[in-house]
Formats: sequence, structure tokens, C-alpha cells
Amino acid sequence: MTLFEKITSRKATVGVMGLGYVGLPLAVEKAKAGFNVVGFDVQKIKVDMVNAGHNYIGDIVDSDLEKLVKEKKLRATIDFDEIKNCDVVTICVPTPLDKFKQPDLTYIIDSTKEIKPRLHKGMLVTLESTTYPGTTNEVVLPILEETGLKVGKDFFLAFSPERVDPGNFMYKTKNTPKIVGGVTGECTKHAKAMYEAILEAPVKVVSSPKEAEMAKILENTFRIVNIALANEMALVSNKMGINYWEVVDAAATKPFGFMPFYPGPGVGGHCIPIDPFYLTYKAREYDYHTRLIELAGEINDSMSEYVVERLSDLLNERKKCLNGSKILVMGIAYKGDIDDIRESPALKVVEHLDKKGSIVIYHDPYIPQFTHHDKIYKSVALTQELLKSLEGVIITTAHKKHVDYKFLLDNAPLVFDTKNVTKELSLEHEYPNLYVI
Repeated sequence: MTLFEKITSRKATVGVMGLGYVGLPLAVEKAKAGFNVVGFDVQKIKVDMVNAGHNYIGDIVDSDLEKLVKEKKLRATIDFDEIKNCDVVTICVPTPLDKFKQPDLTYIIDSTKEIKPRLHKGMLVTLESTTYPGTTNEVVLPILEETGLKVGKDFFLAFSPERVDPGNFMYKTKNTPKIVGGVTGECTKHAKAMYEAILEAPVKVVSSPKEAEMAKILENTFRIVNIALANEMALVSNKMGINYWEVVDAAATKPFGFMPFYPGPGVGGHCIPIDPFYLTYKAREYDYHTRLIELAGEINDSMSEYVVERLSDLLNERKKCLNGSKILVMGIAYKGDIDDIRESPALKVVEHLDKKGSIVIYHDPYIPQFTHHDKIYKSVALTQELLKSLEGVIITTAHKKHVDYKFLLDNAPLVFDTKNVTKELSLEHEYPNLYVI
């Protein structure tokens, strides 16, 4: 039976490398589609949890994972030698930036090197990790071809960017459209068939992996630039005594030519603050500087310091000093109603408050504890006694669930809402202690 026949009949054994926010949901969907799936991860704790049917990713239905494990459609392992038994292998590993905002492809390279000695004829390898245009052809392909096997003939290689949006209740892995770009036409054909067998969404074919890689970069560059514009407009509006939230709501009534973006303490997560800088790095190879991306990054990075300075000004109006003040940071996750703190701007807010000498505590119903710069922080309970003992609260995450904002506003002396999550309450009642960015 050919690989194409195995894929279309769902008889292929599929491996997923990396069982995080991208890999595990994908592994679950592949298993739900009827494939036998093996998940690979270097963290034994994740492997053990999957094999016990215990879910640790918010976007997965707990019962789905448990059922698939019991039915032996999905299992996990730290033994990468099992790759040799897979017909399809998908790489879903992190692609972080270093402290100089240079791409770190270590995880992609290490994963490819694990596949290399187990690569066999009739295998499809797909890369989903976000990276700069050219990675599939220039980094992954040469390693695999060291085996002597030829791409498009002996094995197949394609790039298909992940489009995971944690906390999105409308679009999950299953119904989010896919982009596929293969190294050759046969590579594209096999990768397209694979994703069509899994998803209930269109699969868009592009000419090569480079177009697919660039498409993902464009998606998140669009967002980082427009968020930077919203942040800059909010700063100018504040200086001019204009309510920016009213401005953006008014502009959003236009049915064409405008899409609302909102200000905040910065950008976070595994995509928006990282992906555009992969292009910035690669563009230098062509003697081009992505000025707009770099400027957007500067504006967004500066927002955490701005909100702390603004809080300081609000305290000064009350004849209080930020140094020594007890400040509650409301929300540590990088976006509302998820438990992910990767690149969260709230962490930078905590940093700036610490440097200013504030007594920093936090509350987050999704993050009971976190460590930042070797310091351990634990979420505190929101009691009336605690709130009245504070000098101020800064809302850095727009959690809609499990937070009583009315209780917060009724008891805290000063609330600085950087996400406008208290909008509905402020429309119903005037709170002289409430300020928005």
C-alpha cells in the first residue's frame, strides 16, 4: 500500500513531535480522524499525563483525550526510536527568540536530527513550527537528505503553519483553514491529503514551503503592527484628553476599510511578539531592514513601562508614591481566560513595579503560581480586607470568567484598567476610582 493510500484510508501511523499547545491538539484531532497516533516529547511528565488520559491543554476536551487513550488510538513516548514505525511525522516544537531577538532553531534542528536516522522510504514529514521563510528547504531538507533519500521521490517534506489561538471558542484546530506548501508537487499532494483527512476546513495550497512560511509571518506581522498603532493612538488620545475606547468603537461602525485593534500593556504569547522578528532576521540576509516591524516592536515593548509610569502619576495625584506602595497586578496570563504566561506583558509590568520599589502581589484564577527571574509569586485571594489595604490595582489581563470586577471596583482605592475589561460596569455606574489606558 502506498503512503497516499495509507493516508486517504486513515491507515497511516502518525507521529507528532512536541506535545504542547500546538502538538497535543493536533495529535488529538489526528487520532479522532481515525489514525493511530504516537506523540513524542522530551518531557516525561507530559508523556505520562497523556498516557494516563490527563489533559493539560485548555483547548482540548478532557473526555476526548481520555477516550482516545483508552481506545489506544493515541499514546505518547520519550523513545524517539519509534519514529521509524511512523508513516507521517509532524514537527510541532517551540521556535523562541534569544535575548537579542535572533531566531533559535535548536528545537527544529534537534527534532529533524531525531527523524534523520529513522527516515525511511514512503514517509511524510511536515513542519508546523513558525519560522523564517526558507527554513524547510535550507535547514530541515539538507539534514534529511544526508540519508541519501531523495525528497519528492523517496520521502515527502512540507511546511504547514500552525494557527492555534488559545481560548478561541469558535476556531479550534479542527475547523481552522490550513496552508500547505511542499518542497515538490508530490510532497504537497501527500501533505494536503493528510490535512484534508483530519480537518473540517479548507486546505490552501501554495507554491512552496517559503510561501507557507511567509504567510504565517504576514498574519502575525499584520497584528503586531496594528496593535502598535492602537497603542500609539491610545497614548496620543490620553495626552489630548480623548477616550480612545470610544474612538475605536466609533470607528468600528464603518462596515468596510477598518478593523478594530485595542491597546494594552504590550503583546504576549507564542506568536505575535516573536514571529515577525524571524522575518526581520532573515531580511538582513537580503540587505533589507524591516523598519515597520522593528518600530512596532519598540512601541509594544514600551507599553509595560508606560502603564507603570501612568499608575505612578495616578498615585501621585493622591499624594502617594509608587515606591513602597502595595500594588495588585490583576492577571498574569498573556490573554484572557487561558493559563499561558509565555511572553506575557504582565511579567514586564511586575518587573517594572519591582524596580520602582513597589510591594507587588497578583491574582490570576488560571495561574496559581509562577516563577520570574528566580522569584516565586503566588496568587492571592481577593478579599475585601486585601483590596482595602492596597494603594492600587492594575488590570493587565482581560479575564472574563472567575473575576468579580464589581467587587474589585467597590473595594480597591484605585483601579487602572489597561484592557477595558470593566467597560460594562463603568457604563452602568460611575466609579471615580477607575481609570483606563
